[in-house]
Amino acid sequence: MQASRAMRKFIPLLAALAVAPAFADEAKLLEEARGIASSIPPKLLSVLDEEIKKGGAEGAIGVCREKAPAMAKAASEKSGWAIRRVSLKNRNPKAVPDAWEEAVLKEFDKRAAAGEKPTSLEKGAIVTVDGKQMYRYMKALPTQDLCLNCHGTPDRISPAVQAKLQELYPADKAVGYHLAEIRGAMTIKKPL
Repeated sequence: MQASRAMRKFIPLLAALAVAPAFADEAKLLEEARGIASSIPPKLLSVLDEEIKKGGAEGAIGVCREKAPAMAKAASEKSGWAIRRVSLKNRNPKAVPDAWEEAVLKEFDKRAAAGEKPTSLEKGAIVTVDGKQMYRYMKALPTQDLCLNCHGTPDRISPAVQAKLQELYPADKAVGYHLAEIRGAMTIKKPL
């Protein structure tokens, strides 16, 4: 009888110890993902700002079209994480979210509507895809003032930018944003 009581106290402890390494690993993955996801947007904004100063907003469209994916690819190769940007209102046809990303973006919108700061919105999780575990992470990308030159309301987007966007992205959905609205997210993943 006493051994049985002792075992009942011991079993939860064993279960907690078995789960502890998974939480520690998940915490490490979250920190690594945060670092990677936080490193790309400032570089992109710096390149965009330079290009806008040189050739106006219409000249900067190429930065998001060509340089941003190249930056994500280089960061992916360096880090071992698959990195890209996605949006519920995509401009680039390659920026369509998968089901998990779409659910997270919608969750971000709800959380922002409930008062959370868009700059703090993130989500990390271990998920199973096709029977294999992977770690997935998303960080919201709120619009900044310079983003509104190409993603803002029609009164904010110049005719030259509108013409260039129509030429490059005839099915563009990525306009009508206001300052600090969630434009999309950095999404990264890594097989475990």
